[in-house]
Amino acid sequence: MSARLNGRVAIVTGAAGGIGIATARRLCRDGATVIMADIDKSAIAAAAARVDGAEADNFDLTSEDSVADFVDRIMTRHDRIDIIHNNAALQSEAQRHRDLDVVNLDVEAWDAAMAVNARGPMLLCKHAIPHMISAGGGSIVHSASGFGVLGESTLTSYGASKAALINLSRFIATQYGRQKVRSNVIVIGFVLTEVAIATTPQEIKDIIAAQHLLPALGTPENIADVVAFLASDDSAFITGAAIPVDGGFTAHQPTYADMRAFFEKTGGTKL
Repeated sequence: MSARLNGRVAIVTGAAGGIGIATARRLCRDGATVIMADIDKSAIAAAAARVDGAEADNFDLTSEDSVADFVDRIMTRHDRIDIIHNNAALQSEAQRHRDLDVVNLDVEAWDAAMAVNARGPMLLCKHAIPHMISAGGGSIVHSASGFGVLGESTLTSYGASKAALINLSRFIATQYGRQKVRSNVIVIGFVLTEVAIATTPQEIKDIIAAQHLLPALGTPENIADVVAFLASDDSAFITGAAIPVDGGFTAHQPTYADMRAFFEKTGGTKL
């Protein structure tokens, strides 16, 4: 067990499963006091029970009053906030059915994605940053997505909201860096969470895997490792960054998979 986060209080949103619970577990291992938060009260209680040393809390990211009350509760219990992982995102199956190409997009799906994926992290930062500054600084890590930096045939609202989150991180880094508040965003690729495993057809997984430079798809633990690094003093000189954590998915030419197949067929790498 590492002690690099000893004495620090961390908030992880969307922590009832997947990347959230993996991150909470990793931050606890590194010595932090971790508050696992989610809108689903029973789900977050069950998840926190699986993470030694974590606490459960419940609030609604889309309500400023709920966010403010949550921050007040954490300050009452712990008197400080050092780390925030803005991990919560709207990715339900129902949302995906409504979040299509622009012409066929359900406007309510757009509003819901913006409320949870962009406005929610802004609200949590708005109410927590003053406490971070009072305690001498802190680290905020936002979970964005490759959909926020590249176009796609569908999930328009999700992609636009993640693009907003990427630039929100830069604005926070710019505005509060002199008060020792760091803000970074991880641009996450496809990750084998329980939900992704259960709901993504194998054909889609194969298409995505073909575009990875590394031979395996990502795991929640891969993401948690990067969050823990950015939360710690090991990354003390990193702020305002957007770091791809995607197995190399966004690092190559669009023809990569087809060219790899061509070279395998021809037995060389000469164009």
